[in-house]
Amino acid sequence: MIKKQRIGIYGGTFNPPHAGHVGAALGFLNAVELDELLIMPAFLPPHKEFVSTVSTEDRLTMAALAFSDIEKATVSDLEIKRGGKSYTALTLEELSSPDRELYFLCGTDMILTMDQWYRPERIFELATICYVRRETDIENDTKISEKTNEYIKKFNARIISVPLSVTDVSSSELREKLASREYAGELLPRSVYEYILEKGLYK
Repeated sequence: MIKKQRIGIYGGTFNPPHAGHVGAALGFLNAVELDELLIMPAFLPPHKEFVSTVSTEDRLTMAALAFSDIEKATVSDLEIKRGGKSYTALTLEELSSPDRELYFLCGTDMILTMDQWYRPERIFELATICYVRRETDIENDTKISEKTNEYIKKFNARIISVPLSVTDVSSSELREKLASREYAGELLPRSVYEYILEKGLYK
C-alpha cells in the first residue's frame, strides 16, 4: 500500500500574518506530523465581513515572508486565483486526491460553527479537522465537546485537538496599531513588519 502524504491546510485572511499565525502553523505541522503545510490566504472569507485596504498581492507576499522559515510550509494562491467567496469545501475538493490525507486547521470559533458552513458534510468527508484552543473557560470546553460529538455522529467526522500554546494576537487591534504608527514589531515577523513599513500599508 502506498503511503499517503499528510497535507495540512491553514487558511485565513492573514491581514497581516503575525506571530500567532506562525506559532500555530509550526505547532500544527509538528503535532500532526505533516509532510506539507499549505498556507491558504482567502480571497473573500465567507464567514465574516472583509474590507481591506491591502491588496491580495500584498497579503500573499506578506504570507510568503512570514512563513519562509518553516521548511515544509508553502503559501498557496489557490483561493486567491479562484476568486469569489473562499469556501473550504471547494478548496478541499481541489486539493483532494487518492494519495493524500488532508488536515484542516481551525480555531475554537470555527469548530463551534462548522455545521453552518457551505456543504459541511463535504468538509468532514474530505479532511480531518484539527482545532486549536485559545480559551480556557469551562463553558467552551463543554460547548466544544458537545459540538465535536455531534459532528462525529452526524458526519462521521475525524477531529483532532491540537495542544498549542500560541501567541494570542488580535488582527484588528494589530491593524489599528499599524494605522496609528505605534510600534508593532513584537507581534510580527521582522520581514513582514519591514515590508509593511516599506510599502506604507495599513495607513
